[in-house]
Amino acid sequence: MKTQKLTGHILIVDDNRLNRLKLAHTLQQQGHQTAEAENGRQALEILQNGRFDLVLLDIIMPELNGFQVLEQMQQDNQIMDVPVIVISAQDELDSAVRCIEMGAEDYLTKPFNPVLFNARLGAALEKKRLRDQEHAYLRQLQIERQRLEEYTAELQARNEELDAFAHTVAHDLKNPLSAIVGYVELLQRFYSANLDERGRKNLDRIHQSSMKMNLIIHELLLLSGIRQQQVEAQPLDMATIVDETCSRLAYLIEENQAHIIQPAQWHTAVGYAPWVEEVWANYISNAIKYGGRPPKLELGSTPQSDNFICFWVRDNGQGITPEEKSRLFTPFERLKPAKVEGHGLGLSVVQRIVKKLGGAVGVESEVGRGSIFYFTLPYPD
Repeated sequence: MKTQKLTGHILIVDDNRLNRLKLAHTLQQQGHQTAEAENGRQALEILQNGRFDLVLLDIIMPELNGFQVLEQMQQDNQIMDVPVIVISAQDELDSAVRCIEMGAEDYLTKPFNPVLFNARLGAALEKKRLRDQEHAYLRQLQIERQRLEEYTAELQARNEELDAFAHTVAHDLKNPLSAIVGYVELLQRFYSANLDERGRKNLDRIHQSSMKMNLIIHELLLLSGIRQQQVEAQPLDMATIVDETCSRLAYLIEENQAHIIQPAQWHTAVGYAPWVEEVWANYISNAIKYGGRPPKLELGSTPQSDNFICFWVRDNGQGITPEEKSRLFTPFERLKPAKVEGHGLGLSVVQRIVKKLGGAVGVESEVGRGSIFYFTLPYPD
């Protein structure tokens, strides 16, 4: 298969008119476009006002010689990438070395071999083509990077607006909901005896629904505040944090007769205790809800080689399918929604907390073999 020959726009710089005409005729027969300059100063003016793929440059010329042209080309960002082949009657090694050091692509002495000339010409044009292609890719990359930065900035602004909206809505709902919960508890305490069985059950349902709504509002406030709130990471007393979490979940633990095993000693990581408690609360409550009957949970910590500690919860549930695992930490996604009620915010809160603290979240699971939910936090400095 025959390779198509490269052609280009070539500037011939020589003070000898006959030499220019011969070169121009030869190049035009090969399909190239040509322009001519009779001295260095004229060559620079032509280069600055046009687009060229190659310069054929003589050394000995009036006004500006070839060395001076090379020097000024290297100082001009607009034309410094145009390749130059020096063609000179001076068959001197020093001149050739000097030209190459000053940025010339090649150096040929007159009279030159036509085959060698065409080979050097083709190589120089190919380098120029590749260089132009690289510059085009870089320009496109810069454009795409600018678009990405603009999109990221816009997305950040939208996220902040959404967080602010969620915070406002949740905050505005919290006070009337607290009043509802208060009145329901008042009715349960002082007026429950005046109600029949159906009335008491309905009152219990109102109370349970109100408490679920309160949890949703709590997590919405937490979710919206994590991005904006700046906290200082401190060494964590993980045993105390987990004990407080279990106390907070005491009703859920007792109701489901869950058995929780904790390690004799926890490894120390750094983080923000109130947020880490929320992580444990989500992991432990999920392990109870989706675990076996009765739920059996094992908690622990494992040092990693990357200066992080992995904290984990192992349950005795049915496990999670790969398709479910891919959606776990997405807001408003829930595990097995037909079996367990929920709103799907918990694991997205966990992910945002742990990411803000410099760690990562994940799950290991096989269907029929339970699951291990984990999060990592850095070692203390």
